[in-house]
Amino acid sequence: MNQEHNKGIFSNLKYDIPASIIVFLVAVPLCLGIALASGAPLFSGIIAGIIGGIVVGALSGSQLGVSGPAAGLAVIVLTAIHELGSFEIFLLAVVLGGVFQLLLGIARAGIIGYYFPSSVIKGMLSGIGIIIFLKQIPHAVGYDKDYEGSMAFISADGHNTFSQLYYMFEAVSPGALVITSISLVILILWEQPFMKKIRLFQLVQAPLIVVGLGIALNLLFQGMPEWALRPDQTVAIPVPETLGGFFDQFTFPDFSAIGNYSIWVTGLTLAIVASLETLLCLEATDKLDPFKRVTPANQELKAQGIGNIISGLIGGLPITQVIVRSSTNIQSGGRTKMAAILHGFVLLGCAMIIPAVLNLIPLASLAAILFLVGYKLAKPSLFRKMYKMGQRHFVPFIVTILGIVFTDLLMGIGLGLLVAIFYILYNNYKKPFLFESDKHIQDGVIRLELAEDVTFINKASIQRTLNQIPDGTKVIIDASNSLHIDEDVVEIIEEFQTNAVYRDIELELIELESVHVPNQMKGIEHALLNDLPKRPKTKKGNVTSKSPISS
Repeated sequence: MNQEHNKGIFSNLKYDIPASIIVFLVAVPLCLGIALASGAPLFSGIIAGIIGGIVVGALSGSQLGVSGPAAGLAVIVLTAIHELGSFEIFLLAVVLGGVFQLLLGIARAGIIGYYFPSSVIKGMLSGIGIIIFLKQIPHAVGYDKDYEGSMAFISADGHNTFSQLYYMFEAVSPGALVITSISLVILILWEQPFMKKIRLFQLVQAPLIVVGLGIALNLLFQGMPEWALRPDQTVAIPVPETLGGFFDQFTFPDFSAIGNYSIWVTGLTLAIVASLETLLCLEATDKLDPFKRVTPANQELKAQGIGNIISGLIGGLPITQVIVRSSTNIQSGGRTKMAAILHGFVLLGCAMIIPAVLNLIPLASLAAILFLVGYKLAKPSLFRKMYKMGQRHFVPFIVTILGIVFTDLLMGIGLGLLVAIFYILYNNYKKPFLFESDKHIQDGVIRLELAEDVTFINKASIQRTLNQIPDGTKVIIDASNSLHIDEDVVEIIEEFQTNAVYRDIELELIELESVHVPNQMKGIEHALLNDLPKRPKTKKGNVTSKSPISS
């Protein structure tokens, strides 16, 4: 893969500008829909989208992540606004949440994101892809009861993801159906290899054609009563009468409520949930990155914290990094953070100058775009790949998907993580030592070579194995390769040593002791900062191979 992405953020504008426009088109209805579901002013979602793009995009170390209001926080926001008594008081909680996030970044809490197994992260991406696909089907046929951007299984009207697919047949709109069908044909055609060879189609992104055609068809259908789109079938951004009216839509927090204990609890809740969603999305986005760059997680928490402080100060919803916009950015060819930053500026400019034009965009056009985003996140080939990797990878992957589809994002990830941890513990339980049957057959000696790390989890299996050893046997327990052995395990082996005398068992112990293992991460950090000599710079992309470093 070429190294163009390493030249700087301005050298990739030919990729980032088209991607930013597509992300902007997807972000507009999501910002509005999440604000609606949160019981907040619609414009608060737009503010969060602008800050997420410009401020967080500029401060973040993520090259492809896009931040904005998140569906996962909608229920928390809705409840908090009601319990705190006003939106202005809630904004103060958003500011405090941002402060808490900033402190988490300073405390280097970003490492939490690395504790989620790859199978769970891939399950999260596939689960979100399936949810996107299922949730967009009603919008595609003109049934828009569930808000745009909804990720929860249970909808606001009491229906669920699957029952919506039944009720949508009661309100199929011919105009929306035609727009969706033509849009899908264009999008699929644009993906074909022969189309990609044509220079014109390389320069013009299919989603831009789809949105332009959707606006044209919307205007055409306005003169045809049976085909005309209703207001709820298009984007619905607030339209101020004057430029001054645009700035009147900003709201400011009520600092007089700073002594309210509930505000601090809400702020901490927002910080924890938003940080967790951000770190999970960060990990997923890095996996989707074609250049496989790694984002500094602590820097991301700091960027999100500053973004939330600013968003709360001017009337915006809480912000997280979000996978729908991030994956749309990646699939649209974005290469650097300029795509996220520019999408924020485009959102600001259009909301200020041409909101009426944005309100002509059919949700059916955006549904077609999101169909492809969802499909690419949950390709059948990924399911086949995970299945071939074996049960301990495939089961957490599937559990995560089912959890996300039938509950919500965080619950699904939590279930997948629990299953993954179960497999880790089960494998650890099964492999407390190495036993080579060939050596035993040769001389009749039972050799148990303890694992590198022997913990209390291994107590039961080691105890069972020692109990099964027949009387009159020679046993060698070799701990020479163990870096750490729990006192619990040492105690079991010492009890076996005492009992072996009465069972005529000849026992040999090799280096059995509970060893204190130093912090290896601290050691290598110290070495990198202080002990390693400076090496001459090499050309980018060159990798040299030398003999392993001895400890």
